[in-house]
Amino acid sequence: MSQLTHLNAQGEARMVDVSEKAVTVREATASGWVEMKPETLALIQDGGHPKGDVLAVARIAGIQAAKKTSDLIPLCHPLMLSSVKVELTPEPELNRVSIEARCRLSAQTGVEMEALTAVSVAALTLYDMCKAVDKGMRISGIELVEKTGGKSGDWRREDNA
Repeated sequence: MSQLTHLNAQGEARMVDVSEKAVTVREATASGWVEMKPETLALIQDGGHPKGDVLAVARIAGIQAAKKTSDLIPLCHPLMLSSVKVELTPEPELNRVSIEARCRLSAQTGVEMEALTAVSVAALTLYDMCKAVDKGMRISGIELVEKTGGKSGDWRREDNA
């Protein structure tokens, strides 16, 4: 197992020094979903929600969250993202909205946390907008799907369906 990079020799938390790492194109994709009552999903899909376009607001929230990741997670580096894409897809057969976020940049460190943060905040925003009609929604399955670039190379989740 690799050593934890955010701890120094004394076990104290630290920000990793990436100044000697090469600038490479890096990309990360994360996913998750929000399960809900069929009536809640129908309300979202039909555009009948009194708060407006739930999916559009959640998409924008996810993009904004990716850009603010270093403000939320203490040891993350502030990054100049070149692309953030957040897709929310209703899946009526599963009574859920799936969320996928893809972040990309050229830098000395990866964007996994930005993609995971985008999915998390998009899911929380969807919950916030719909909680008045469905407090029992469940946010689930948030995970890194894939990452490319950097010293450690490419990685893809084996069990990704």
